[in-house]
This record gives sequence, C-alpha cells and structure tokens, in this order.
Amino acid sequence: MSNAKILDIINSIYNYTTILNFGALFSDVTPNFVTPAEPLPGDDVTIRFRTARNNADGVDIVIGEDHIPMEVTEHNGIFDFYSVVIPNVRERFNYYFEVHSDRLVVIYNRLGILKEVNHDYDFCIVPGFVTPDWAKGAVFYQIYVDRFCRGDESNDVLTGEYCYLGSPVRHIDDWDKLPDSMDVGNFYGGDLQGVINKLDYLKDLGVEAIYFNPLFVSPSNHKYDTQDYDYIDPHYGRIVKDEGELLPEGVTDNTQATRYITRVTDRENLVASNQLFIELVDEAHKRGIKVILDGVFNHCGSFNKWLDKEHIYDQNPDYKKGAYITGDSPYRSFFKFHDENAWPDNGSYNGWWGHDTLPKLNYEESQMLHDYIMDIGRKWVSPPYNADGWRLDVAADLGYSEEYNHSFWRDFRAAVKEANPNAIILAEHYGNPKSWLEGDQWDTIMNYGAFMEPITWFLTGVEKHSDEFRGDFLGNADIFKGSIRNYMSYFLYNSLYVAMNELSNHDHSRFLTRTNHRVGRIHTLGAETANENVNKGIMREAVVFQMTWPGAPTIYYGDEAGVCGWTDPDSRRTYPWGHEDMDLINFHKDIIRIHNEYPSLRTGSLKFLHGEHRVIAYGRFNKTEAVAVVINNDYLEKEIKLHIRELGVFNNKTMRRVMLTTEEGYTTENKMYMVQNNVLTVVAPKCSASVFVTKL
Repeated sequence: MSNAKILDIINSIYNYTTILNFGALFSDVTPNFVTPAEPLPGDDVTIRFRTARNNADGVDIVIGEDHIPMEVTEHNGIFDFYSVVIPNVRERFNYYFEVHSDRLVVIYNRLGILKEVNHDYDFCIVPGFVTPDWAKGAVFYQIYVDRFCRGDESNDVLTGEYCYLGSPVRHIDDWDKLPDSMDVGNFYGGDLQGVINKLDYLKDLGVEAIYFNPLFVSPSNHKYDTQDYDYIDPHYGRIVKDEGELLPEGVTDNTQATRYITRVTDRENLVASNQLFIELVDEAHKRGIKVILDGVFNHCGSFNKWLDKEHIYDQNPDYKKGAYITGDSPYRSFFKFHDENAWPDNGSYNGWWGHDTLPKLNYEESQMLHDYIMDIGRKWVSPPYNADGWRLDVAADLGYSEEYNHSFWRDFRAAVKEANPNAIILAEHYGNPKSWLEGDQWDTIMNYGAFMEPITWFLTGVEKHSDEFRGDFLGNADIFKGSIRNYMSYFLYNSLYVAMNELSNHDHSRFLTRTNHRVGRIHTLGAETANENVNKGIMREAVVFQMTWPGAPTIYYGDEAGVCGWTDPDSRRTYPWGHEDMDLINFHKDIIRIHNEYPSLRTGSLKFLHGEHRVIAYGRFNKTEAVAVVINNDYLEKEIKLHIRELGVFNNKTMRRVMLTTEEGYTTENKMYMVQNNVLTVVAPKCSASVFVTKL
C-alpha cells in the first residue's frame, strides 16, 4: 500500500476519532510474532500484535468467523504487545487482525493496514510445514559448471566428439572467449574438480551453499536435456576409460561417435564420476557449504537411455532397448507416442514445447517412471552422495494436468524429506506459487516476483532479459513497494525466508549489464556491448538490497567479479580467473560478512520506512537488534528522515553505519548517528546504499 493510500485512511477518520499510530501497528509470522514460527501438529501457538503504547482500545485476532480478543502481555516505552494462544494446532488456519480505537476499526493483514477485509492476504499458519533452518538467509552461489573453473583437462569434451543439434560439438581453447549466439554445443572445460579447487575461494567469499546447474550425463553444456539421471556426466567427473574414435568429418550419425559412447556409457567412467561428486560434497561439507542439485524431471533429452534416439545405448548389452527404437522397450510408457505404427525409430513422441530434443516425460501413464524419479529424488540426498536438496526445473509444467502436478510434488516431497529431512526443495517458477507452497510440496522458489523483477525495475528500469526499458518503473517507489509486497504475500514465512533471491542467473541477463539501461541481446548488439556503460554503483546498491532483504541471497557465479552479459547464452560467460574485479569481490565479502553478522538479516521482520522517487528505505529487526537500509538511486544527494521508532529504536539511541556504497566505491568505516525526536536523519549520497545497525 502506498503512503498516499495510508494518508487517505487517516484523513477519512480524522474528524471523529483520536489518531491511531499507524506506523506502530505491526505483526508478521516470523519468530518475533509467532511462537513457534514453524509449529508441529499439536503445538500451542502464541501470536502477537504490536501497537503504540496506550494507543489502541483493543486488538482482536479473527480466525474464520471467530473474533478473539487479545491481551496486552508485554510492553515497553514504545509499544504494547497483544498476545493470544491458539491451543493444539493441528490444521492450517488463516487469520487477520482488527485494531479498535474509539469508533475506528482497522484491518491488518499481510499487506498491512486496510479498510476492508481481503482474505487473499490473510496470515497463515500450517502446522508441520518446516523448511531447513540452515537455508534461512543462507548465502547461495550458483555454478554453471562448464564456465566456472577447468580443473581436469583429461575429461574435456573434444571437438568433433559427437554431434549435437546437427553440428559437431566444439572444445573452446580460449577460456576468455565470449559465447557465440548459438553456444549450446560449445564446451570450455569447467568441471567438478575445478569447483573443488575453488572451494576455499567460495568459503572466503562467505558462501554457505552451492546450487549447481545440472550435473547428470547430458550432451549439451547446459545439461537440461538429461541423458542418465543415475550418473554425473564424466565430462564433469572422471574419465578412466577413454577408448574409441571421434566422429569422422562430415558425419552426424552418433553411432559412430564411439569415444563419446565409451565416455558416457561405460560403468567405470560413470562410477568414477559419481565418486568424484561424493568427494566434492564431502569437501564442501567440511567447509560448512551445502550442495544443491538441479533436477530436470518435466522432460529428459533425446539422448536419454530410456528413449535413445541417437542409438547410443542400442548395441550395449548392459542397457535395455530405448522406447524410440522399439515399442517393446520397458520404457515405452515413459513417453507419449502419437503413432503406434511408427516403430522402429518412432519420432512421434511429445516434446516439451514441441522440441524433439526435450521429450516430455509421461508420468500419468507410467507408475514405473513415477517410482524411478522418486528413487532418484531419494538417492542423491542420501549416503553416500549426501546432497542437501533439489532445485526443480520448470516444476509447474510437470505432468499433463495441474491435479497430477500437485500429486507428483507431494509424493516427491515425502520421498526426499523421508530420506533427508534437512534437504531443501526449491522450484523454478514464474507467477503465483501459492498452491505449491502450502507445506506439502515445495519449500520455496527461485524468487522472481518478490525479488529479481521489482529490484531490477526500480534500480535499472530494464526487464530481467534486457528486452524492455520502462522509464515509468525506474525509481518508482510506489510500484516497487506495491509489487514486491503483493508477491511476498504469496509466501508463507518459512518459504519466503529460504527463497532464492538472485540478481542474475543462467536464464537472464547479468544484472551489471542491466545497469547500462539498454535493451539488447547478443545476436542484436553483439557480446561486447554488454560491457559498455555499466554502473558498478548501481550494482553495489543491488547487492546491498540482496544481502539485507528477506530470503537466501544467491550470487550467480562471476557476478561478484564483474562479469557482464546479455541474456542466455551471453550470461553464461566463463569466470574471469586472473582478471577479476577485486574491488567488487572485496565488496561482496564485506556485505556478506555484514549479512552474516546480524541475525535480523536472516530471520528478522521487515518494515518499509520510506519511499520517494528513486529512494527506498526499510528496516529489519528482531527483539534485540534493528537494521535500517537506505537506497538512493538518484543522481542527487538526498536528506532522508526515517521514523526509526517503528523498528523499536528508542529516542537518543545511536545507530552505527556499517556500510556505505557510492558510485566510486564503498566504505565500512563506522559512523555514528543519533536518533533525535524519534527520527534518524541521514544524508544519502547519489547512487548509494547505506546500512545502519543498533542493539535494542
């Protein structure tokens, strides 16, 4: 809700009531206001609501048709805290608050203050829905393996090793070469050994979890066309048996790609590659770093052993016949074929979005396929692999009906959580995720609607693919606040606080490129233009926001080192080892250190404090500390007055500035500010972000 709308409410009631302190009204579903925040079935749940001291006549919690009076059970010099205990909670319930002051009744729900009840934005508690504590506010790091670090030259994809999408694959010898506009068959040689070699770098950066783009056997560099879910690709792992020939020049028939066939089907290579993954996870865990796998379960690839369109497995007695080859294949039901008379080599199967290289998996007609993927879900989060969770690709597309989709993910959650209760399940999803975030399916999502999109529009005016510029969105605090609060309301607390908050990733342009305010792609403007006229000051503003906003801040590899790029494939550039932007890396280290130092930045409440053209300010707080953040994206210096009392900060208290970014750089030199007349007055330089902290 905009400040103007709140003023309308105040003005509408001014003539007949005492003024209710709207800024003091607050509740949410963090541990500050709900205890326990993640109740188990049968728990008693205490819910709290905050008003200004001696300012309200009473507060009711409304559950269904029941209006239950709350009692003041705690107060300080600023607030009264109303509480109620809901006993023996066993079922999900929604609620909102009514605040009474004289003849005024104010509704308070997830959006804040409203005139009328809107149940779409009720608070919600789901007993038994628990997300991993380690993931709440954890700093993730996304790695696109082929482009991160080359640790083992012996497993490199070789030029002409096989044919993909009608062309021979290529090994790129120049690590620093920019991607081609058609890049899917180009391989730079990044691998798991390279990641192991850089684990100390990630630890020093402050990373707490790695999210890997797909690692399983696959013919592409992105590996979203899985060939074998049971094994890590030996080109990322270890090749111990390396026999056979490259494709003869001019040949596209992969049955002649005998070296590729040996590399990806021989058990010695597959077992050795899985072993390397075991070693990677063990080394990561020794450093306190979790490991998340990418699960592509909506579709597989045409190279997949279940389909075997390329006849890669056909002559190997260790593998059963693929469904493309014969209708008698044990995997026939894994795919939906439209022509029952087209075998052998039946190409009439459904492809995801019509792509025959991405066969859609046919779960509704195959219990065997369903059970197989449940086993895969369990396998990789269990010993000896011990991964810490799954990211689910295009998860809302899986199946042929929404009903089945939800049923599948309920089964998947049960299987994974039984194998590893601390494993996280997060999904790629655009739009409203509410029906999947009810506690029985996904833990959370990649947070586009309530993070990437609003902050991108506000700071750059550029859409996340760099496909559109909107000057009316650039710096528009009301649009930012309204959009981000609306999307945040789709989440339960425990989903929001583990949501993957990314500025960039493999599917979108690099955020640093978006700071140039240009529209373009690699095939329209060329790769070099993505580096032009970028603004690292805006980048630093964005990263401060990322590290102080609710959720799990997720760095896309190389963002911290100044990597630019238009959208896919240009966003998949190699990490610039040896010529990193060290100032930007050191900045990331310092802001991550600040993020990790203050618990309120992981699980604290959120409150907007100020918004105007190109300026936003907000606070994070718990019972013992408060953090205020000011972002000035304008080209003018601004004096900002923050009603810091709304975070529980007493008058005459000092707040310590621990981070200031500018166009030129940043400083962590502490500077003290006094709260006077319950207001923190700060001067925000142009293109800056400031972080202030205090103990309560």
